[in-house]
Amino acid sequence: MIEFQHIDKTYRIAKRQAGMGNALKAFFHREYETIHALSDVNFTIGDGEMVGYIGPNGAGKSTTIKIMCGILTPDSGQCVIDGRIPYQERVAHVRNIGVVFGQRGQLWWDVPVIDSFELIRDIYRVDEGVYRKNVHELSELLDLGEILKTPARNLSLGQKMRCEIAASLLHNPKLLFLDEPTIGLDAVSKIAVRKFIKKLNRERGTTIVLTTHDMQDIEALTERVLLIGKGRILLDGNLAQLKKHTSDAKTMAIQYRGTAPALRGDMEQVQSGEGHLTVRFRPSQIPVSEAIAYFAAATELVDVSVTDISTEEMVAQLYKEYRL
Repeated sequence: MIEFQHIDKTYRIAKRQAGMGNALKAFFHREYETIHALSDVNFTIGDGEMVGYIGPNGAGKSTTIKIMCGILTPDSGQCVIDGRIPYQERVAHVRNIGVVFGQRGQLWWDVPVIDSFELIRDIYRVDEGVYRKNVHELSELLDLGEILKTPARNLSLGQKMRCEIAASLLHNPKLLFLDEPTIGLDAVSKIAVRKFIKKLNRERGTTIVLTTHDMQDIEALTERVLLIGKGRILLDGNLAQLKKHTSDAKTMAIQYRGTAPALRGDMEQVQSGEGHLTVRFRPSQIPVSEAIAYFAAATELVDVSVTDISTEEMVAQLYKEYRL
């Protein structure tokens, strides 16, 4: 569905030092800096995929999304989505996409949310029957209810974000771009939004591209991850495979009664306290079953949990590996 082929994009930015003298100087002679936002970027995303698009600030994520939305035109290369080139066929293209930017809204500030929905309906020329069906379904799934009668300026951040997601889906888009969709949300709202996104992908087959710095969103929603840094795609793979690429270590947390167990030489202590201990080890050196048996013989175990490297740790190590 999405083909990104050898895309390059640069920006020319005017720069000057602070002060009135430098401002006058820049008026007659401006200095520019060329920023290479994207350099030979290639990837393909199939129908119905949910892909996490991650990277540090300034890596090129927003530029990529804007090209896929048809807002920007690349300097070279080609982007084809569902057989269309977004920046050449914008009107036809936007009928099939939905966009949610965590920092920017599409709801009108001083009118009830339902009025904004009706205006969006008219902009996209959504059939009245389809519109009513979608509003009813989205209101139930996202628990909007009385929120629809409230002006956007009176909504909490969580309520506003749920309405933004609903607004982006009123016209049944095949492709949904989510840029920081859970930014600033409380735990309950985050869980609700994540459940809805998974349901949307599963039942409607909507293709979803998710850009976020919240690694819990990535872990909860996606299996495939694209890592971009300094304008280049650095990694493209399954989340579990990327974790193994980063580290095959396991983290074991135990709760115990009695004497604190001593560690083996092939274990590293992560955290310890009264009645609990967290260690890290490599299964190639000590199998998980052997590690559990060791602690069971050394003390009275109350609880044991074993996890892989966290997504946050994985991303931090990848950033360090690629010097991002």
